[in-house]
Amino acid sequence: ITAAFPILLGAVYYNPKVMGKIWLSTTDLTPDDVMGGNMTKTLLLSYLFGLFMSYIIFLFAVHQSSIYQLFLHEKDLLESGTELNTYVNSFMAEYGAKHRTFGHGVIHGMELCLMMGLAMIGISALHEQRSMKYVWVHVIFWVICGGLMGGVLCAFV
Repeated sequence: ITAAFPILLGAVYYNPKVMGKIWLSTTDLTPDDVMGGNMTKTLLLSYLFGLFMSYIIFLFAVHQSSIYQLFLHEKDLLESGTELNTYVNSFMAEYGAKHRTFGHGVIHGMELCLMMGLAMIGISALHEQRSMKYVWVHVIFWVICGGLMGGVLCAFV
């Protein structure tokens, strides 16, 4: 579900009545250019990239995923009754719900998208000689989107 957030939020955020006019003024695009593209390809790839983002935001926002990452290649992790399986299950019984709130996920999603988004979009924009206005239009979108994605992932997954 969260993989669709960039598509859904983007339809609102990049609408000319919200940030669309400002965004287009920082590019060489016209509304016709944007609507004239291959929408099937754009939506499918946007969803795929949304899946990638959901995965990364989940790893940052849900701290309990780290225990599984730590023991991922241990054969005893999923074998019931082993020492490792018992340890992980008791750890999760004690701490599995810690920091699993919408607000906690929002903070981590926003933090990740601010730091990574600003770095990636900023570096690309510098090389493309785009304005900082261009950078901030996109970074603000991703901070909002990442916050919503993180909130849902942390609270409900």
